[in-house]
Amino acid sequence: MNKYESVIIINPSLEEEGLKKLVKKFSDLINSDGKVESVEEMGKRKLAYDVKKNKEGYYVLFNFEAKPELIAELERNYRITDEVIKFIVVKKEN
Repeated sequence: MNKYESVIIINPSLEEEGLKKLVKKFSDLINSDGKVESVEEMGKRKLAYDVKKNKEGYYVLFNFEAKPELIAELERNYRITDEVIKFIVVKKEN
């Protein structure tokens, strides 16, 4: 299993409860075939440029261990989730 870091930017108009559900959804997905080490909700921040007509976004950072196959599935889920406006998954060096 490799260590990864993933940052997602969520639409700022999403309610607090919707945000919690989204974080839980992605945590559960990672835990299905890996292990979430930490989830850091970094709060609302101003974006450097408009993304999907949003000037700010809600940042969430996931640190986790997973098999490489899980990353494709995780990114697919990020893409089809309308509330996620931007994301990145990076493999950490051991």
